[in-house]
Amino acid sequence: MLQRTIRGLAIAFLCLVANGAKSFELTEIAPGVFVHQGVTALMSRDNLGGIANLGAIVGAEAVAVIDTGGSRAEGEAFLAALQQRTTKPIRYVIDTHVHPDHIFGNIAFRDTGAVFVGHKNLPRAMATRGPHYLSSFRETMGALLDDVILVPPTLTVERETILDLGGRKIALKAWRTAHSDSDLTVLDPQSGTLFTGDLLFLQHVPIIDGSLLGFLSVIEELRKIEAVRVVPGHGPAVAPWPQALEAQKAYLDHLTRDLRADIARGETLARAVTTAGRGEKPNWLLFEDYHTRNATAGFAELEWEAP
Repeated sequence: MLQRTIRGLAIAFLCLVANGAKSFELTEIAPGVFVHQGVTALMSRDNLGGIANLGAIVGAEAVAVIDTGGSRAEGEAFLAALQQRTTKPIRYVIDTHVHPDHIFGNIAFRDTGAVFVGHKNLPRAMATRGPHYLSSFRETMGALLDDVILVPPTLTVERETILDLGGRKIALKAWRTAHSDSDLTVLDPQSGTLFTGDLLFLQHVPIIDGSLLGFLSVIEELRKIEAVRVVPGHGPAVAPWPQALEAQKAYLDHLTRDLRADIARGETLARAVTTAGRGEKPNWLLFEDYHTRNATAGFAELEWEAP
């Protein structure tokens, strides 16, 4: 009986992957630049963890994949869809940061021969956070996590590096702590396309898992990058650059102003997180899922500012 149950689950899982591959949409937003738009939701069995935007850049010789999705099933669907678009080999798999919706799909690309690339902090972040992610997302992801194995980068970026895809070079930049402590951007100068990972959120409320002030500072540096379009970590697959930064900056500025005012008045953390930045709620999806965490992190950071 147990064997039949396991076999049935395995068949169901394979069907899920196959159906996912058929429905996995890749949009060519510029010549040789493909994007899959994730859903704006929390990771779940129903969406295969597919909540992040994923990308690929195709050169004359090879392909670079940018983030791999929130499960092996999503990663497999991404790989299958990409192989329908190009026969060129995948040379690089680039992780923009450590969060599971961006890296759990790595295992699907492990046997492609690709070099895995990430921020210099990413190997440590994966090692320390990975077991917790696999455990904490078990409730919402269930058996989809059974065959997720974390694949860390073997090529790390300390500041900047250039990767060659054959007649097409892409520029990677590692950032100081902002959204996370392992943020990496990818710029394709040929098409003027910038992949920010979660250094940019559109429609989905921004998430602070690093530094509120660092996030604001990095936004100003990002603004200087010469590009015409951006692929954010979450939200619409593509947006004009740098105009796309404005809504996120407004949210973080609003939160910072309110928290500083609360701290100056001597408000407690418990009180401040219920009021600071709440005026931004109409502008963002998943606000209630993440905003209180953002306010908590911001308060803890700002209360130690020099007067």
